[in-house]
Amino acid sequence: MENFPFLLFAGLILCAFFIVSFTSQKLRLPSVLIYIILGTAVSSYFHKIEAIHTVAEVGIVLLFFILGLEFPLARMVSISKKIWPAGLLDVGLNIGGAMVIAMIFDLGFVAAFILGSVAYATSSSISAKMLEEKKRLANPEAEFILALLIFEDLVAPVLVSFIAGLNAGATISPLFMGTLLLKIIILMVGAIVMGHYGFKRLNQFVSKYIQHDFMPLMAVGVALAYAGLAISLGLSEILGAFLAGVMLSETGRSAELEHLILPIRDLTLPFFFFWFGTTIHFGEGIPFVTMMALMLVWAIVGKILTAYAGSRMFGLSPKVSCRAGFSMIQRGEFSAIIASMAVPQLRIFSGIYIVITAFVGVYLFGRAPAIAKWHEKRRKKKQAAPPQPAGD
Repeated sequence: MENFPFLLFAGLILCAFFIVSFTSQKLRLPSVLIYIILGTAVSSYFHKIEAIHTVAEVGIVLLFFILGLEFPLARMVSISKKIWPAGLLDVGLNIGGAMVIAMIFDLGFVAAFILGSVAYATSSSISAKMLEEKKRLANPEAEFILALLIFEDLVAPVLVSFIAGLNAGATISPLFMGTLLLKIIILMVGAIVMGHYGFKRLNQFVSKYIQHDFMPLMAVGVALAYAGLAISLGLSEILGAFLAGVMLSETGRSAELEHLILPIRDLTLPFFFFWFGTTIHFGEGIPFVTMMALMLVWAIVGKILTAYAGSRMFGLSPKVSCRAGFSMIQRGEFSAIIASMAVPQLRIFSGIYIVITAFVGVYLFGRAPAIAKWHEKRRKKKQAAPPQPAGD
């Protein structure tokens, strides 16, 4: 591939991505998974091409930058107040539960934490797409599902930064934790100050020039620069990208800026999932098969418990909570981001885990209304049954 003309290579791979995306839409399958499978299938030819990784990094930065645009500071505070009980339960059950399983199989803390983080977040892109396709956005559980996804998206960059610090060779100690926390605070305070005192005052400028061709240059430039600043501090680029989006959201023109960046993200993001697939090699077989089975079971059980109990805390009925519980099993983009930071053996494990949970999640999402009706009917029948007489 080294002597292959770059333009020909780029054109062919974009055409392949078009076919994958079109086919996945027709089959109603998450395109994220098909990109990963495609990358795995051709990994022996593409794993050494640095250009793919570079474009992939830009794509993932723009994904979290656009996510940050959705969260002005006031909205972040509002959502956190309402969803934090369910969010903390989500962290405890899904990160903690997966870590316990990994440690039972003698994995160290760092490996267990990476697998716990892979197991943590429901796929935002798959969930949002399924809510829209199944016409459930107006259902009462949709607000809870979206709020919990937002909470996970807020936690995600911090988890990635923690793993990035560990991968850099740091040992877990009070000094490491204190230094990491200080760096995150500095980055966050910088974003808040620049957003509130800088970009908030650019409202009129952005409104006046939003349709001009230099505005994407400013937006992407801020995203890449702040992501690069995060890397220079030893943190994750996605944390910097997310905070860059938060900064620019203070202009009050998030929707217009997102509209400008979406075409660039849609061109570059598929490279990340494809690149992740190229890093998975099955030459040594599938690792930790028994642990895989247990973690897949917990992936389903943990999310159902989280979403059901969280929905009840959110004030939803048992039937609606059951529907939410069976709608959040699918893992996807964030799990792939975490898995890309793991050693090769865990990367293989994580890749299989992501694909299986995503397919199971999509299936159960479609079955959730029927399962909720069955659960409600059974619950009412049990309530209506006369009490059993006590034995003599």
